[in-house]
Amino acid sequence: MVVEKDLAQENKIKEELNKKHEWVKEMRKKFCVRKEFENTKNLILEDGTLNQEYFRLSKGTVLKTNEVRKWTSIERNLLIKGIEKYGIGHFREISESLLPKWSGNDLRIKTIHLIGRQNLKLYKDWKGGEEDIKREYNRNKEIGLKCNAWKNNCLIDDGNGKVKEMIEATEPKH
Repeated sequence: MVVEKDLAQENKIKEELNKKHEWVKEMRKKFCVRKEFENTKNLILEDGTLNQEYFRLSKGTVLKTNEVRKWTSIERNLLIKGIEKYGIGHFREISESLLPKWSGNDLRIKTIHLIGRQNLKLYKDWKGGEEDIKREYNRNKEIGLKCNAWKNNCLIDDGNGKVKEMIEATEPKH
């Protein structure tokens, strides 16, 4: 009885998945091939499946790899100076004035690791020096370890509000 129920459930899932695949194929037929763009005519096959040959690189194609850049202590210190001057969230300004080889997004990611929190929304416009940043990192780490939300040296949202509650409870009073 249980095996039949599991089999019926599995068949139902497969049927739903097939319906979704058919819908995707129909959407591809409607929207992927555009007469005004010559290069899209071979993108999909007549049944709506992707034409794998379209996506294969031709023989002899050499892919350019992005240059690997090392983050130096000098650049770290410049980022801290930028956070002190412009505040968190102003990564474009920091990039333009202090670290032009790094994009605003690069600096946002570096700041996430520097301050130890994945979501920087609550830090919008926050300014602080090296000691302030270390203090925030340690606070975030403590919260993350208590809530089991410390991943890759970064406080992440736990999805149930406990992290946010602890952040608010430990927020320094100004």
